[in-house]
Amino acid sequence: MTVLYNRIADQIQELIQQGAYRTGDRLPGVRVLSRQFGVSIATILQSHQVLEGRGFVDARERSGYYVRLPPSQTPVPTVDQVQSRPTPVSARELAVEMVRAAQDRTLVPLGAAVPHSDFMPMRQMQQAASWAARLGRDAQDYAFPGKLVLRRQIAQRMTALGAPTVPDQLVITTGAQEAITIALRSVTKPGDIVALESPFFPGILHSLELLGLRVIEIPSDPSQGISLEGLQLALEQWPVAACIVVVNHSNPLGCRLSDARKQRLVRMLSTAKVPLIEDDIYGDLPLEGERPRPAKAFDREGNVLYCGSFSKTLSPGMRIGWLQPGRYLEEALQQKYFMNIATSTIPQLAVAHFLEQNGYERFLRTVRQRYAEALERMRTAVGHYFPEGTAVSRPVGGFVLWVQMPDGCDGTEIFRQALGEGISVAHGRLFSLSDKFQNCLRLNGANPWDEKIEKALKRLGEMALLQASKR
Repeated sequence: MTVLYNRIADQIQELIQQGAYRTGDRLPGVRVLSRQFGVSIATILQSHQVLEGRGFVDARERSGYYVRLPPSQTPVPTVDQVQSRPTPVSARELAVEMVRAAQDRTLVPLGAAVPHSDFMPMRQMQQAASWAARLGRDAQDYAFPGKLVLRRQIAQRMTALGAPTVPDQLVITTGAQEAITIALRSVTKPGDIVALESPFFPGILHSLELLGLRVIEIPSDPSQGISLEGLQLALEQWPVAACIVVVNHSNPLGCRLSDARKQRLVRMLSTAKVPLIEDDIYGDLPLEGERPRPAKAFDREGNVLYCGSFSKTLSPGMRIGWLQPGRYLEEALQQKYFMNIATSTIPQLAVAHFLEQNGYERFLRTVRQRYAEALERMRTAVGHYFPEGTAVSRPVGGFVLWVQMPDGCDGTEIFRQALGEGISVAHGRLFSLSDKFQNCLRLNGANPWDEKIEKALKRLGEMALLQASKR
């Protein structure tokens, strides 16, 4: 016979798993639950102890009990540590195929790393854009290298992160993609070799191919980030012209370099006289704890070209990014001017207005909690529906999951089959110039959890199970 407090713990746990209480919510007081369940306060306290042991609640002194979802026991992916050789870039067809799928709103959006509108301050941004559009001439002029009011807000944020910046050191760009392209144009020439963490963000291939650059892939650990030993070996063997790294919450692994490793990375590249292009687009989205410092905070020689964006937090459509190019400022200004003169003015003013209202940090605190909950639900679902032996990343930030299926599973085939059934996913071949991630998928966790999402994950799991059974 089940002890009474265990039965009550089971009922509360079921409410948590069904979403009645979300991660971070405070459970009703013990007296309220005592009346609700018709039991003593002592029994409620015992049930809370059971839930705490299971990992579903945290007790906070003088505050009560707060909901958390226990981490899934699904294993973490492994990454091949074999060193690659410089490779020409050619990946247009696969990337365009995925982008087209991401634009189709009839599909379940598990492919592109774009947040659902529910995870963004849509109303506030609409109000800010409306305000900006009424500013008359100030909203219509070219804004090269960017509106001062926006550059001032960004400079303040970067300085607070330990990377002292003044507005005149910033170039406003049309998203982080353009910031990275300008950075590459500023420090490389066609035929040069660029070191890239692997698996890498597939969008970077567009810039690399456009500029005629070659890539050497550096293995990245799912928990530690880019292999500094592998990078050092590449620096010794090849004439590397630049290195691109996402040190905070990489896409697709969601890992983060420690401050010590960031400092070592910056020092290593500075010693080798190789510019570091830092993509910090997910830096504002840790799943818990403080916002981590960028590698730029450890740069004392202007060797780090820092790329940021509000596309993953405020609005993808605004297309507002920026570049702090260190000692390559003049080159970056020229490249920006030659590419398109200036980024659209009204979105710049709208983002600056939102930042001035001091609502950004409040918004981030709320959305980080929601991402943590959404990703853990998705990890649990993948562990339940996918074949035995499937490994799933445990990101510390951002909102994507990296799924490594058993050998014999073909992510590209699953992508095509899923597309035919109304589901968009990103397959592993997009994240390397080799086929070493053929059995992998990346899933976008920035969606409200509902029956449609769960059914899509179940169907993907069935496809993987069928492939695994044929090995």
